Amino acid sequence: MHMAETLARSLKRADCHFDLVEHEHSATSLESARKAGIPATRMAKPVILDDRRGHYLMAVLPANRQLDLGKVRSGPWRWQLTSEQSLGGLFKDCERGAIPALGEAYGMGMLIDPLLARQADIYLEAGDHQNLVRLPIEEFFRLAPNARLCELSL
Repeated sequence: MHMAETLARSLKRADCHFDLVEHEHSATSLESARKAGIPATRMAKPVILDDRRGHYLMAVLPANRQLDLGKVRSGPWRWQLTSEQSLGGLFKDCERGAIPALGEAYGMGMLIDPLLARQADIYLEAGDHQNLVRLPIEEFFRLAPNARLCELSL
């Protein structure tokens, strides 16, 4: 696998400019950044949350940061980390643990940490453990027009 079909369709539909970057097999976003030789601050790590009622949300932050769930829980929603078992059903065209950081392509809302928005370009998993997609930050936001910027990380 080189790229998840959902991701490929979204990129094509939006006529986005991107590069596919191959790297050695990796298990985490942080390891993907290291093996691809890119700064972890430019690697977009998705964290999937749910409200126990069938609603999902993707929080996207730099791979070298951790999600502060307290920052997400403010407001009427009570988000929790989604179980590993649920992720397979949500991202059927992706290998386990290689989710692209584009929740809108998969029908879910997105929150994006402003630390990523400061980058000229970012990298995200392509749906497998050996490829990344490099996107100029403007293209990333074109693919996620409804995403909200908010402080998410520690």
